[in-house]
Amino acid sequence: MPPQAQPNLWVNMVPIAAVFVIFYFFLIRPQQKQVKEHQRMLDSVKKGDRILTTGGLYGTVIGLKGTDLEVRFADTVKLTLARSGIAKVLSAEANISSPEMSQPSLS
Repeated sequence: MPPQAQPNLWVNMVPIAAVFVIFYFFLIRPQQKQVKEHQRMLDSVKKGDRILTTGGLYGTVIGLKGTDLEVRFADTVKLTLARSGIAKVLSAEANISSPEMSQPSLS
């Protein structure tokens, strides 16, 4: 029996490198873009914006205090919320009197 030839080291490394490239372009890069986009959204929050918190509450920003926001959830309910607690900015118009109007109807 002739001795078996060792495969080239680079040939063995190509599939491993391909897996890393695939992970980067399909998992890591989109996640980084999403984090940057969310941070831009948090930085652009201003007074009067309607927001959705990560807890599922809808409110209106009535004041900015550095990394915190003062948010009105009802006529008599004002709370201080960390900017990181915002899931989504809904609109820039304060619709305090009737939050149902900004919700799409099901009929």
